[in-house]
Amino acid sequence: MFTASAAHYDLIYSTFKNYAGEVAQIASLLRQLNPECRTILDVACGTGEHARLLAVQGFIVDGLDLDPAFVRIAQQKHPLGRFFQADMSDFHLPYRYDAVLCLFSSIGYLKTLDRVRRALTCFREHLAPGGVLLIEPWFPPDVLDPKRVSTNVGEAKGVRVTRVTRVEIEDNISRLHFDYEITDSNGTTRASEIHELGLFTKAEMLRAFEEAELQVEHDPVGLTDRGLYVARIAA
Repeated sequence: MFTASAAHYDLIYSTFKNYAGEVAQIASLLRQLNPECRTILDVACGTGEHARLLAVQGFIVDGLDLDPAFVRIAQQKHPLGRFFQADMSDFHLPYRYDAVLCLFSSIGYLKTLDRVRRALTCFREHLAPGGVLLIEPWFPPDVLDPKRVSTNVGEAKGVRVTRVTRVEIEDNISRLHFDYEITDSNGTTRASEIHELGLFTKAEMLRAFEEAELQVEHDPVGLTDRGLYVARIAA
């Protein structure tokens, strides 16, 4: 989880992530798939930026995340939404939605195909009749370069955050090492996080959808060139 960086998450990702563009694509796709689509559950919602912007598009949006700090931030951004702290592979809400989303490769944090199947089953159980599921996957094996080091710098309102990222691959797990340097009026502090995401092939993901009783199509491009799975409850 983003324990060390939750308060600065938006500052970092605002430097390279086009939330508004992604939400425009999502809104258009959902309306094509179901012109009556109104209610959305954003699973692994993070700080709620997608949820906030989807609400601006006219949708009724709730969210769910494992990280309590993210849930608090998302609720503050989008006070009309209901936000829940829960594990995406094991949650049971008393609501059904026209669409369930799991974006920005968050599905990779489940790390194993068994947990992916369990999550997909949870997602299916929260779909209203005719509902649709959108899943943005993490990278498959043999795509990430363990030699690559990237740096992102965000700066606003007297705060400067530098994040250096390096990748380690071990079997079917990608391990992201995030090292932060945070400078504000109190000086400079440093923090580190390690994030582990599972590396699943397209065939493995398609089989997981099938085992969760979902009919699925795969868009190899999707929102951010990572692909997108579009699924419905199997007939």
